[in-house]
Amino acid sequence: MSAKRVRPHTAYAGFAVFGAFWGVWGASVPAIRAQAELGDGQLGTALLFIGAGALPAMLVTGRAVDRWGLRVAALLLVTLGAAGTLVAVAGRDFWSLSAGLALLGASSGATDVAINAAAGSAERAFGRPVITRAHGTFSALVVVGSLSAGLLGALGVPVVVPFLLVAVAATGAALGVVADARVAPVAARAVRGGERYRDEVGRSGGRGVRLFPLLVVGALGALAFAVENAHQSWGAVYLADVADAGPALASAGPAVFAAVVALTRFAAGALGSRHATTMLVSGAATAAAGTLLVSGARSVPVVLLGLALAAAGTAVLFPMLMGVVAAQVGEAARGRATSVVSTVAYLGFLAGPGYVGRWAEATGLSGAMVAVAALAAALAALAWPALRSAARTGSWWDPGDLSPAKQASGRTS
Repeated sequence: MSAKRVRPHTAYAGFAVFGAFWGVWGASVPAIRAQAELGDGQLGTALLFIGAGALPAMLVTGRAVDRWGLRVAALLLVTLGAAGTLVAVAGRDFWSLSAGLALLGASSGATDVAINAAAGSAERAFGRPVITRAHGTFSALVVVGSLSAGLLGALGVPVVVPFLLVAVAATGAALGVVADARVAPVAARAVRGGERYRDEVGRSGGRGVRLFPLLVVGALGALAFAVENAHQSWGAVYLADVADAGPALASAGPAVFAAVVALTRFAAGALGSRHATTMLVSGAATAAAGTLLVSGARSVPVVLLGLALAAAGTAVLFPMLMGVVAAQVGEAARGRATSVVSTVAYLGFLAGPGYVGRWAEATGLSGAMVAVAALAAALAALAWPALRSAARTGSWWDPGDLSPAKQASGRTS
């Protein structure tokens, strides 16, 4: 039996392009701001259009993935590369930049859902821990993309060039996805508790997903993303304002955080989702401890140590949650399930930096880091009861003609 399955290395390629894109974007923001002649306030407002474009796109992408399969991921990778190039070329004032960022956000959000669904499909089909390693690939390429774009900028290369390079890489990854859609075999049949899960790809039986368990997982993901993005967005500021670091040392904060996240994900990849609850609790507790260390630190080495510890903890959180979804949801509904979880979790990603800002105004940056540690501690406390509650709901999706009873007896319609 054969089916249209994405292979692990193709999933890694999609995440590599996604990471390279956001690395290039992060390093290119100052040049794009100068090109559009915006102040900090206008830039902050324009950046909100990324989230405004991403959220609705994430909500609808899952259904498209379930209906048309891997070709959706291929198209979206190309669209993301084109959107970044368009912003770099056409973002000449506030309104053109805002419109471009809305398109970029929609492309990015949709691509995020599609490649996570693809990684979940590969993990379940091939029996390998794909998701955590794919997210590690993303983190590693964020660092590579950022450093590469920074180097090109220092050499006077136009800001559009690194985006063009990402667009070329995205096209290559998309071609790999299309090739998988044509020829990739089903390499494995997963066995869960003595029940055989048969191949559901392309079947019409998957009727839908059950929202409650997916919303629970998404809410946990929102806490994880809020902690992660709080550190990514404020790490350099904390080093500069609290530890009196110069520009070079301050920029090391986000780089150290991203590098440790990548290394941890590669190291933890072999665990898959078999120990998801344990990894979630221990990861969140580690993130809380690292954040508390940052909150009390006044020297650069101690702040960096705290950031590294927080990074190691947060690194495993969202990949493990996606691994839980991959194990619980069949292929026919994977896109919709991924869409629900990713969209809810993305709300935490958007809220994280603002959450720190509000607390910093009230208590200073050190107090804000305590508030971030509280989010991580809440995740550590809630992970086990939340996942247990979700498990009590029974199946996370309605397989229709591919119900477990029929799967077990070998009957299909």
